Amino acid sequence: MSTPARYDFDTVIDRRGTWCVQWDGVADRFGVDGLLPFTISDMDFETAPEVLAALRARLDHGVLGYTTWQQDDFRSAVAHWYESRYGTPVDTGRLVYGPSVLSQLSQLLQMWTAEGEGVVVHTPTYDGFRKAVLGLGRELRGVPVGDGDALERELARADAKVLVLCSPHNPTGRVWTEAELRGMRDLARLHGVAVISDEIHADFVHEGHTHVPYARIAGDGPGEGRWAVITSASKSFNFPALTGSYGLIGDPADRTEYLRRMETAEGLASPAVLSLTAHIAAYRRGAAWLDAVRAYTAGNLALVAERLDAAFPELAWEPPQAGYLAWIDVRPLGVDDEELQRVLIEREKVAIMPGAVYGAPGFLRLNVGCPRTKAEAGVSALVRALRTVAG
Repeated sequence: MSTPARYDFDTVIDRRGTWCVQWDGVADRFGVDGLLPFTISDMDFETAPEVLAALRARLDHGVLGYTTWQQDDFRSAVAHWYESRYGTPVDTGRLVYGPSVLSQLSQLLQMWTAEGEGVVVHTPTYDGFRKAVLGLGRELRGVPVGDGDALERELARADAKVLVLCSPHNPTGRVWTEAELRGMRDLARLHGVAVISDEIHADFVHEGHTHVPYARIAGDGPGEGRWAVITSASKSFNFPALTGSYGLIGDPADRTEYLRRMETAEGLASPAVLSLTAHIAAYRRGAAWLDAVRAYTAGNLALVAERLDAAFPELAWEPPQAGYLAWIDVRPLGVDDEELQRVLIEREKVAIMPGAVYGAPGFLRLNVGCPRTKAEAGVSALVRALRTVAG
């Protein structure tokens, strides 16, 4: 798929000195400044020009007062996106808002679980989930991606209260099929377990695969079980610094309680106006940019596959079904994780996330949401490091 000429993803934008976590904060995680980073999952591209134009127009207005998300411009933009992108009608009466997806997750966990109770996740696990669950004093219960028997065993435990579903899955990039989602839904209903579906990576599903919103299969009648979707346009359109997320909560009483907590206990009645502006512009006018950036990053992933296959065919690595994060199993090479990280950092001067962060030693997560030249530099450094450590 070619990239439309009006969008430029090849130009390198210097992000250093902008308080950027990926570039300026690399020493916080890796202990060394100046590394070329392929780490936290944001992209090195400007957001869509349609979003930037909307932000500039809003700033030109000059008044940045308290703001409400409960207005038709935002609600209808979300509904438009779900209908046009996923063929899924959305009841906008179910919408809620939050400062971030993880903040929403935390609120829902506090509503639906008590300390010591079980929260089931798929492994490997996004580290933000682990921090949220353990930080609230809940018990994290991991089940391997694709292991339906293990999932049923964990959901059947008496103190299992919530299944946190990452859809598509981070870090593996797995896209759940509708049959898989319905199976997980049915198990959760059977055992009285609530489902929280984090769908922040949904817009980055690649050709040949289809994202099925949980809202499509959740149901809305008596006995359908508790469920919520939490998501944001910030990942797809690369504006996480604006903050802001939204969700859908199935049960009206749960929705009312969530809003009460956010507006009173959390004091978050007024969202960031630039976040609302960006969401509306992205969902109304940003589809072509999103298609273009997804195609471009798919090209980066194809480059990673080509280079790894040429150097280490025994890895049999294939691009993920979604996202711009290359999840790479290097266990067939028999390399030592700590030695590999030492070579990557000290010799190659790159920062690549070790799989141990997600509970999976022997893996790496390489972010290629970047210009092609940077992706080439990253995979070249990785190949050299693996050759060094593998002997």
